[in-house]
Amino acid sequence: MTSFARPAPPSDPIPGQHLPGNRLLSGHLICMISMVVWAAGLPAAEFLIPIMPSDQLGAVRITLAAMVLLPVWLLADGPRAILRADWLRGIAVGALIGLAAWCLIMGQAAGGPVTAAVITAAMPVVAIALEVLFDGRRLSLQLIAGITLSMAGGVLALDFSAGGSNVALGAMFCCGSVLLYTLGSRLTVTSFPTLSLIGRTALTMAGAALSMLVIAGANIAMGAPLADHNLWGMREVISLGLFAIGGLALCQLLWIISINRIGIGMSSLHTNASPFYVMLIMFLWLSAPWNWLQAGAAGLVALGVLVAQGVIPLRRFR
Repeated sequence: MTSFARPAPPSDPIPGQHLPGNRLLSGHLICMISMVVWAAGLPAAEFLIPIMPSDQLGAVRITLAAMVLLPVWLLADGPRAILRADWLRGIAVGALIGLAAWCLIMGQAAGGPVTAAVITAAMPVVAIALEVLFDGRRLSLQLIAGITLSMAGGVLALDFSAGGSNVALGAMFCCGSVLLYTLGSRLTVTSFPTLSLIGRTALTMAGAALSMLVIAGANIAMGAPLADHNLWGMREVISLGLFAIGGLALCQLLWIISINRIGIGMSSLHTNASPFYVMLIMFLWLSAPWNWLQAGAAGLVALGVLVAQGVIPLRRFR
């Protein structure tokens, strides 16, 4: 049975807490780019969702991302690093990320996109809680205020016009998704100290792909229909490439790099700005209308990040 024993604590147990300014800034910029890259893949998904069941689309997407990352890992670190990696642990950690993706699909299907987005906006709370439990992070007024601002920005950026048929069930799946993905991302950074960041990302992405393939295969075995290959053309193939390689493989690599630099707590605050990035990309590429509410919400998220990081200090009250 794979053990998730806590590795020896590094010199700075909470990444981003005592880092030099340039490393801290680069960590936040990399995380921001990760969110932009993820958002850029979503317009491509609009061409794929109507022609492919969600679990099959998720399995194909994650598998394609893993097939891209594994050769990059081979070229970067050589075959010895791949052969000596702890594949059993990597598959187990990756399975958490794969299950998180499946839970999000199920949660959105049952509770609607608003339910999924609202609960995903609470990801910083889960991330900070993990750092409090495992890394000894201390809660402060500064940190709580930053989390609150970030979550408020995430909720304000939502479109509440869509709902779901079973909000309670959807919320349960979405909560599971946030917990599994946050834990899986953290373990990706902490459980493989001898691997490079590209190695950790590729290894756990392979585990995520295996778990999603098992889920999709089980659904097909129980009678779920296969995607109709006659509906696929060059546009759909290119869209899948953008959705998988840019929106997942590159995004996940940048995400893991940012977690390694500033920690899962600070990185998770950036996720609440993703609706603004989606709106901005749709505005620039597809002439969608500009949404000032989402723009203001993104500013609120940015303010929350700055407050939580201590860049903008709060007054001390006795």
